[in-house]
Amino acid sequence: MSAIAVIQELIKPLFPGLMGMQLEEVTPERIIASMEVRPELCTVGEILHGGALMAFADTLGGIATFVNLERGARTTTIESKTNFLGAMPVGTRIIGECTPLHRGKTTMVWQTRVKSESGKLFAVVIQTQMVLPP
Repeated sequence: MSAIAVIQELIKPLFPGLMGMQLEEVTPERIIASMEVRPELCTVGEILHGGALMAFADTLGGIATFVNLERGARTTTIESKTNFLGAMPVGTRIIGECTPLHRGKTTMVWQTRVKSESGKLFAVVIQTQMVLPP
């Protein structure tokens, strides 16, 4: 089973699975996932709720850290900053691309750019993950 399939199966019964996240690429250098903006993920005006977007990006950073950990280590988010640059209406398929800014022994910092399928930039998220040793 591929890394994508294994991780997708792990998140399926969890919050990312409930949101409908679909992993498309999983490497130590980059994570790409997509998600359909559905009404139950929205706020007033049928726009993706900011918390849903942040959870989407947080999951990508967590997965990115996970695939870079030594066996038995774990991770947790210790900081996250989101710049919202545009509204994501119902029916939009968002695509998140998460890349490393820093991969250290005790922390990792990731940047996730969230775009539409046509390339419109909706948000930039930078998060710090703590590395918890085995």
